Amino acid sequence: MPTDVSTLFSEAVLSAPSGQLTLRNRTFLAPMCMYSVDARDGVPTPWHLVHLGARAAGGFGMVIAEATAVVPEGRISPEDLGLWNDEQVAAFRPITGFIRSQGAAAGVQLAHAGAKASTYGNVPRFVSQGLTGSVPAGDGGWVTVAPSATSAFGLAEPHPLSADEIAESVEAWAAAARRADEAGFDFIQIHAAHGYLIHQFLSPLTNTRTDGYGGSYEGRTRYLREVVAAVRAAWPAEKPLGVRFSGSDWVDGGWTIEETGRLSVELRASGVTVFDLSSGGIGAYRGPVGPGYQIALADSVKKALAADAAARGVENDAFVTAVGMITTAQQAEQVLVNGQADGVSIARAALREPNWAALAARELGEAVEKTPSAPQYWRAHW
Repeated sequence: MPTDVSTLFSEAVLSAPSGQLTLRNRTFLAPMCMYSVDARDGVPTPWHLVHLGARAAGGFGMVIAEATAVVPEGRISPEDLGLWNDEQVAAFRPITGFIRSQGAAAGVQLAHAGAKASTYGNVPRFVSQGLTGSVPAGDGGWVTVAPSATSAFGLAEPHPLSADEIAESVEAWAAAARRADEAGFDFIQIHAAHGYLIHQFLSPLTNTRTDGYGGSYEGRTRYLREVVAAVRAAWPAEKPLGVRFSGSDWVDGGWTIEETGRLSVELRASGVTVFDLSSGGIGAYRGPVGPGYQIALADSVKKALAADAAARGVENDAFVTAVGMITTAQQAEQVLVNGQADGVSIARAALREPNWAALAARELGEAVEKTPSAPQYWRAHW
């Protein structure tokens, strides 16, 4: 391939209501839980600085911190990150500063695990002891919350949220967004995937409410729409806002890709411009498997957003990323060349290789001097 022609390593522009964020390339480090806050206080540690900083130095265009809870009871595990207090804000600042110093943008995935909270992290130190499932109160666990009582996850039964508690929850998302700005983040991704709280509201498999937050499509999507409105109002207008969806539950009667496309169009009108498409998370996974198995979901949402923009006669400024077993430079490049997505989120491949982006740039023929790696590593002859 000739030099400097790869789509993957062209600049990307993420739009915002009154500004934009330019990325050096279209590679995103996907948010991945580290289960490494041993103090169980949600405060990031040197591990998070090294983990995220290494991927920034390794060439990624956007580095997104793992699921970061908006309230303590929203953590997937007691060892998760949080953004519910000022101590956490202060500890994040050196991390975001270092990420940007390496030429990457700093993103954070704000999250609430709902009924899937208060669980043991899926890491060897817990698994080897047979510690899985819900963490009991005596070991630091707590009562979880959800839109409805559910046994879909095989975990402790959650407390169904009241209307007043839902309103308090929405404000917690907004407060976390304000703290994300104070912490120096350039981008927020709202976690609406993988069976966590927002997804629990969206899916008929876990939302059996009979009030205004359940039943119809409008009712089931209301919580996310309120969260987006609150976060967008609290988050600077010049900074982009994104959502990660489970595009499909892969179960009859569950959340569908058609609904995801419809909601993406509606959220675009509310100021969301970046959409990341994953899938599943409620009950046993029943979807496809294999390299790039979720790319079709990104393609579907990208087409829905493009069709809406065309119908309104406006430029389509939405940015869609694909995720899921995208492991090679050629595979990632082809996704973009085919027009199936605008960027790629790299997860497990980036755990194996922090310099995935820099190596991919060389494989695609980018000039050595334009390879997005830390200049201190020049002897590696990227």
